[in-house]
Amino acid sequence: MSDTLNSRAARRQKMEAERKRGKNKKPKKNGNVIKKIILAIIAVGLAVFIGGLALFAFYASSAPDLDESLLKDPITSNIADRNGNVFMKLGAEKREFVPYNEIPKEMENAILATEDVRFYKHHGMDFWRLGGAVLANFRSGFGSQGASTLTQQVIKNSFLTDEKTLKRKAQEAWLALKLEREYEKEDIFEMYFNKILMSGRVHGFGTAAQYFYGKKLDELELHEMAMLAGLPQSPNGYNPFKNPERAEKRRNTVLSLMYKHEKITKEQMEEAKAIPVTQTLVPEDQREDSNSQYLAYVDIVLDELEAAGMMDLLSEGVTIQTALDPKAQQSVERAINSNIYESDEMQAGMTVLNTKTGEIVAIGGGRNFSGRNLNFASDNRRQPGSVIKPILSYGPIIENENWSTAHTVVDEPYKYRGTNISIRNVDGKFLGPITTREALYKSRNIPAVKVFEEVGAKKAVQFASKLGLSYDKLESVIAIGGGRGQFSTIEMAGAYSAFGNGGIYTKPHAVKNVILRDGKTNIKLSPDPVTVMKDSTAYMVTDILRDVVTMGTGKTANVSGLDMAGKTGTTNYDADAKKKLGLKNSDVPDSWFTGYTTEYTIAVWGGYKNYTTPITTFDRGRYVPQILFRTVMTDLVAGKKTPHFKQPSSVEEATIVKGSNPTILASRSTPDALRSTELFVRGTVPTKMDKEYLTELDAPAGLSAEYDNETNSVILNWTHKGPDTELLLGPVQFEVSVAMDGSEVQKMTTTTDQTVTFSGVELGHTYVFYVKAIAGDIESSPASTSLLIEGQKEPEFNNEDGNQGNDQGEENNGNNNGNNKGNNNKGNNGNKGNNGNDGNNNGSDNNPDEDGSDSGNSGDDSGSGDDGEPDNGTDDGSQ
Repeated sequence: MSDTLNSRAARRQKMEAERKRGKNKKPKKNGNVIKKIILAIIAVGLAVFIGGLALFAFYASSAPDLDESLLKDPITSNIADRNGNVFMKLGAEKREFVPYNEIPKEMENAILATEDVRFYKHHGMDFWRLGGAVLANFRSGFGSQGASTLTQQVIKNSFLTDEKTLKRKAQEAWLALKLEREYEKEDIFEMYFNKILMSGRVHGFGTAAQYFYGKKLDELELHEMAMLAGLPQSPNGYNPFKNPERAEKRRNTVLSLMYKHEKITKEQMEEAKAIPVTQTLVPEDQREDSNSQYLAYVDIVLDELEAAGMMDLLSEGVTIQTALDPKAQQSVERAINSNIYESDEMQAGMTVLNTKTGEIVAIGGGRNFSGRNLNFASDNRRQPGSVIKPILSYGPIIENENWSTAHTVVDEPYKYRGTNISIRNVDGKFLGPITTREALYKSRNIPAVKVFEEVGAKKAVQFASKLGLSYDKLESVIAIGGGRGQFSTIEMAGAYSAFGNGGIYTKPHAVKNVILRDGKTNIKLSPDPVTVMKDSTAYMVTDILRDVVTMGTGKTANVSGLDMAGKTGTTNYDADAKKKLGLKNSDVPDSWFTGYTTEYTIAVWGGYKNYTTPITTFDRGRYVPQILFRTVMTDLVAGKKTPHFKQPSSVEEATIVKGSNPTILASRSTPDALRSTELFVRGTVPTKMDKEYLTELDAPAGLSAEYDNETNSVILNWTHKGPDTELLLGPVQFEVSVAMDGSEVQKMTTTTDQTVTFSGVELGHTYVFYVKAIAGDIESSPASTSLLIEGQKEPEFNNEDGNQGNDQGEENNGNNNGNNKGNNNKGNNGNKGNNGNDGNNNGSDNNPDEDGSDSGNSGDDSGSGDDGEPDNGTDDGSQ
């Protein structure tokens, strides 16, 4: 045992000794692994480099030859309408060609500082910029970032398509190197200077100087040169006529780059930046265009090409296929330039869409649109007013909560949730409980805000975003078109077209596709349709908006016989603006109308370029959008049969009791005045029916009439049990009437009480009293009772008894002074007794009218002395 222990101890000691000497460590191999990785990377890199060279050589071998005519002149591109007919040629217009030696040095410095500061140092390609672009392209895909020199831009705009591929980049690089070998730098700069697209159909800096400033190049100031130098990056986006704020920001960037690269001093930079970009532009009233056909539409086409990154294609001889309908465009231009406005300065913008496809068939850019001024259809974004209500309130609540068009909303004093700010309706009134349908077609503000807050701002804004309308702030004021949300007529038409297309939205677009110069390659630009809401939502909103144009706020826009829907909108100035500008409460900044059929959707805005200039009238101010809509829509549908909106199977129709909450179905016995046909999402129609609704009320019971001798009046009493549906019908009222001695029945009064006092009765006559119950439009059969007032009837008088006549005459006049002597002459005064009867007859007609006041003759009951006593003169005919 001890030998074993000693043996183990010895082994441990030996191992410990070896450990200390490091003999038990394995050989390190890290150095060998690193070497192998480095060698592998080098090998792969070499292979990639060799492969890249081979691929570059292959692509370069298929590059086109340099053609001087193509280098110096832009190739004409065509814009075609929906029928394929070319209506505009781009690049064929007159250009101001400027040779290099006439280009101002300061203009050249501005361009190079912005586009290619190392132009005179590289040989066609800037490898520093290229390296960064290649890395970006590997990360995000080819074309994600460019590093084109001026030389490359000349090549791209002369020979190559706008494909964002490695092949095109390789060919571009090869041709750029080749161009640098065959031409001087000054020649290449001259090519770029005269060929680059500057804006719309304007090519070259010389042409742009005339177009924007009406000047020659050597007349331009520094700030003007900088503005022009910044345009090629985004010709339409930085157009100072359309987007002055963006243009000024871009110009200032160019000035900063010039200072950075020591082309100007800091003082020059700051002085140029201080000048407003619009200060020296050609005045709006002096802007003319030699080819003015459909310029507002062309403006939209160029915007779309720029957004798609395809503006360079315009120099490549392409054909742009659009959705333009020439007849519709001509109709829009005629209407928008007609004399319907309250002033020469008032403006309008209009967009006409194909409801099913989202294609823009016509554009109204504004009155006398020249192509150089603001496009009021696309660039002029304004608050939408009540046009937004179907999008932010009623559409979302039907979509998310399955509300019916009969759902009750209370129009009452209300404040924005969580605030102390009151909301007001345009008329300053409150309608109480009303249906969702009525709330929308009457455009009530308070219900719209309540519905928005009920569905929730998040869901409402999500609904709007699917329709192409984006909001960055969730606040209740946007439910009635306030807040910071501002939109163009293009965006608003696109949103509404989804309601008319069964809930399917297609982003509005003018360009369908682009056919490249080879005539074969076709680039599709039209967006795909997307389902954004249930067809039940689309139809129910549409059905309510039908009422807007037939009995709501949009009647001026109605086209007779056309199944159409639409919504009006008006914005308001806030209290501070009204006070500052001295405006009336009726002055407004914006007026809208957006409407649609199954085939066309039209959005129209009216107002002034300057927001602070108000619309002050109705017929020639606020109603202008509705008038324009009606005019153009009438032209569009003339001679055509427009299909009606079709109710989908997801929607049910039911007749309900108007005002019932919760909603109940009407029965066959429900009066017409209380019946309303409304729409429900299938499966949500109420099951409770108004079965106990009565077509006839019970007559009053126990009607009695008692004569009170002291007051000379009759007291009527009765009882009545009201119907179970009293709350629907309103309180039961009782109409009381009377007839004396079989004469015509006269109405006494209407009351909710079950007792009435009838004063001024006459002795010796028989009275019949009638009482019937009334609730809403329903009346009961009358209860009746008769009462004889006992006593001596009034005698008949004539001239044969003068004393009798005299006495009666005394009683008639209420005088016991004994002045009448009873002779025959005085007896003639007995006729006064007859007058007394006349007075009595008048007095008997002294019955209260419907409002409880006396409609009889006051104080004329002077012949009622049948009892031989003079009248006390106190019966003035009032009850």
